[in-house]
Amino acid sequence: QVLSDVFNAPVFTIDTANSACLGSAYRAIHGLVAERNVSLADAVKLAPEPRLAVTPTPGAEQLYHPLLKRYAELEQKIIYNPASSC
Repeated sequence: QVLSDVFNAPVFTIDTANSACLGSAYRAIHGLVAERNVSLADAVKLAPEPRLAVTPTPGAEQLYHPLLKRYAELEQKIIYNPASSC
């Protein structure tokens, strides 16, 4: 639910063990076949059907949107001036 609220997006899951690794594997397959103009959708067409797990909580975007902006600003500060972050 937290990911859905923070990023204001629905979260889908698949019924398989270690689905994060499976997602990485599909992206790797897509990378291998991308030079042949194969879309990601085609590369994962044999993947299990995703199931909607949660949707964003109404109003959560108002809370998290400013925080995401601030997080991005802090991240850029650390990337471009790592000595000052200590």
